Amino acid sequence: MRFVKQATIIGVPMDLGAGRRGVDMGPSAIRYARLHEEISSLGYSVNDVGDIDVPVVETLKTNGGAPGGLHHLGAIRQACDVLARRLQEMPAETFPVILGGDHSISIGSVSGLSQRGRTGLIWIDAHADFNTPETSPSGNIHGMPLAALAGLGDSRLTEIAGPAPKVRPSDVVLIGVRSVDPGERELLRRAGVAVYTMKEVDKMGIPNIAANVIAQMQGLERVHVSFDADVLDPTVAPGVGTPVPGGFSYREAHLLMELLADAGIVTSLDLVEVNPILDERNRTAQIVVELAASLLGKKIL
Repeated sequence: MRFVKQATIIGVPMDLGAGRRGVDMGPSAIRYARLHEEISSLGYSVNDVGDIDVPVVETLKTNGGAPGGLHHLGAIRQACDVLARRLQEMPAETFPVILGGDHSISIGSVSGLSQRGRTGLIWIDAHADFNTPETSPSGNIHGMPLAALAGLGDSRLTEIAGPAPKVRPSDVVLIGVRSVDPGERELLRRAGVAVYTMKEVDKMGIPNIAANVIAQMQGLERVHVSFDADVLDPTVAPGVGTPVPGGFSYREAHLLMELLADAGIVTSLDLVEVNPILDERNRTAQIVVELAASLLGKKIL
């Protein structure tokens, strides 16, 4: 795959899909951590097109008209639809970097980008995000985006920006998972999605997992990385809304990004779930920016 040195940053300041407030400030925190400057230093021409408009929860009078506890479905669907259309309008040669916001924004990012060709999806996250309205304990949509992209769940989520599914389960891999609800565990098994939990990370090591993932993604037209900051151990990245002990170390995360960069297969990136309210001096946003730089080609030597 030809690697083109153009990048476009777009923010989605949304916390409607989460149970805790604050991730709507994630795009600002990541920008404040010098994302633009870091990517530019790697030789990219960077265009930051700003944020899409997302309502804050206090302005929403209802639950979005959603039965079954799908919190703020209407507003989330609208934001994801706008994001998908904005991504479809971007030049094909650019590398989109989408800033969240909670992980429900990925329904919009992947739905938009997958219209350009068969898309592999590398979901790097402490959580599987493979719930449907029937399996979700909370009704929070940030626990459902991967299932929706695979065509499972409410049609108002699965059919954003086009018919479902947006990705084939055989083209999806999860890495770093350590918190899975019972219902989504069964859905993952039925779908046949490749999952590398932290047990596999400990047993196999990042190099072996990366080699397997790269082999799985070879030949696909596009590969999207969706990076949730809570995949990192809370001692490394405290500024997340749903921390889970036992996550990636600083070097494990960088090594994975570096190996994906070496393979030259990744064509777009989500950075989600940074919550500056819970952070320490913007530490989590800074680490996320450093990881993005590694994925975009930053090297030690």
